[in-house]
Amino acid sequence: MSRPLSRLFLLVAPLVALTACGGGDDEATTVAITDASSAPVATEPAAVESTTTEVVAESMRGKRYCEFLLLAPTENGIVATVYNTFPLNDCPADQWASIDPPAVAQAEGVVLAMANGPRYWLMDEVGRDQGDVITKTLSGIEMNRYATVTITDPKSVGIPYSPQTVDRKATFMFRAGATIFVLSAPDGSRFVMQSWSQQRDPNLVESDLAGLATRLTLPAGWTYASETLTEDFVVGTDRAPAQVLQDDLLNSYSLVD
Repeated sequence: MSRPLSRLFLLVAPLVALTACGGGDDEATTVAITDASSAPVATEPAAVESTTTEVVAESMRGKRYCEFLLLAPTENGIVATVYNTFPLNDCPADQWASIDPPAVAQAEGVVLAMANGPRYWLMDEVGRDQGDVITKTLSGIEMNRYATVTITDPKSVGIPYSPQTVDRKATFMFRAGATIFVLSAPDGSRFVMQSWSQQRDPNLVESDLAGLATRLTLPAGWTYASETLTEDFVVGTDRAPAQVLQDDLLNSYSLVD
C-alpha cells in the first residue's frame, strides 16, 4: 500500500461504523377490502359490504445488514458513497466472510472500498425518496446505494461521540411501545441509537443494550439511558443531512432534531 493510500485508510477506517443509512420497508398504507355478496335476482344490485383495514409494515427492527463504503478524495474532502444490503438480503455470513474489498475498489474505480458490518437496525420503519436509489452487486452481494458522507475534517473521524454529517435524507420511525437507547450530551443534544454493531463484540445482541452504560467510556457530562416510547417517535428529515456518531463499540446514533 502506498503512503498516500495508507494515510487515507488510517483516516477513514473508523468511518464505516457511522453510516447506517436510509432505506427500508415501504410506509404503511390503508386499503379498502370489499366483499361483494351474490345478487338475489339479476335485476337487483349486488349487496356490498366494505371495511377499511390498516396494514402495518413489518418492522425492520433487529434485521441484519452490511454495507460497503466506496471512498474517493475530492476537492471538498473525502467522499464515501454508501451501499447497503437492506432490504435486498440479510448479508449472508458466508458471502460476507468471503468479500474482496480491493477487487470492489478496482472494479468501481475508487481509492478504497471498505466493509461495514454485520449490523442490526433498531428503528421500525424508514421513509425516504427511492428515486435516487441504485442497485449494484458488490463482491457477489446485492446492495442499494442510499447515502454519501463528505469528510471535511479527517481528524474527527474515528473519535467516539464525534458527529459526522451523512447525506441520506431519510426519516427513522420508532413505534410506540419500543425501547430506544439515547446518548445525552451536556449541551442538551440527544442521539438515539439507530443500529448496533457486532464488529467489535461479535456476541452483542439487542438484549444487552439496556445495560450498555457500564461498558461505554462516556465523555464527561454524557449519559446513556433506555426509554420506552408511549407514542411513535420520528428522527431525521428527508430534506437535510443527518448528524451521526458512534460509541466505543461502533454502535451508531442519530441526532434527535
